[in-house]
Amino acid sequence: MTARTIDRLYPAVATPEGQGVTVHRSIGRPDLSVLDPFLLLDEMVLPKDAKGAGFPEHPHRGFETVTYMLSGRMEHGDRVGNHGVIGPGDAQWMTAGRGIIHSEMPVASDEDVRGFQLWVNLPAAQKMIPPRYQDVSRDEIPTVKGEGFNAQLVAGSLLGEEGAVKDIAARPFFADITLTSDADVTLPVDAGHTAFLYGIQGDIIVGGEAVPARTLAVLSDGDHVNVRGKAGTRFLMIAGKPNNEPVARYGPFVMNTREEIMATIDDWNKGRFLSAS
Repeated sequence: MTARTIDRLYPAVATPEGQGVTVHRSIGRPDLSVLDPFLLLDEMVLPKDAKGAGFPEHPHRGFETVTYMLSGRMEHGDRVGNHGVIGPGDAQWMTAGRGIIHSEMPVASDEDVRGFQLWVNLPAAQKMIPPRYQDVSRDEIPTVKGEGFNAQLVAGSLLGEEGAVKDIAARPFFADITLTSDADVTLPVDAGHTAFLYGIQGDIIVGGEAVPARTLAVLSDGDHVNVRGKAGTRFLMIAGKPNNEPVARYGPFVMNTREEIMATIDDWNKGRFLSAS
């Protein structure tokens, strides 16, 4: 049994994105461009009275996007024909594969929009698969009750329960965890998988080091992590199997080589993006 410790902390950096949106970015910036298989982690906060702010129609290829909501509502639409509105505790797991064009825009409500977007890379063999959309309501996401914590299990397995999202190449673990008492808790993690914690509310302590809210903690390898904090402390725990492949990236396109990126741009410019195979 090997306990994971903190390799490095990355306080999120405010970054302009989309249309009139400022996100708090921890993965996908110059000093942490990739955390294999993860390409981006943004915490988004949109005031409820923001006019026209959001993420209008834009393309993706070669990876998956995960949206998870804490408050407010976001509306998804794409040219494949998928549509859905997600609210607090809901998730959306979209596999862009060979190509998708979609939008994510806030829906008027009495709450600020707050949530996360995670990008998960696809291995080379799956980059050109057909796109897929999984809209998962909070009622479908199991609540796993452990010793000193509750976890909303979006993907992966924990204490014998399986998350709502399945059949993802990275074999991901994605959980929204709240401590239910002032206690030390032990959370299993697959050895060899990349893993990190992200603070939502309160400080969590790992190996004597604090992870404040809006901070990402990259973990060392091991098969579990010991976390300490006060009741009500809340954080994301995310892990996935690394691809160990080269990454070629150009904005919303992520492939393995520069030549593949140039072919993707050519597909986009010549209007054959969605039909390319």
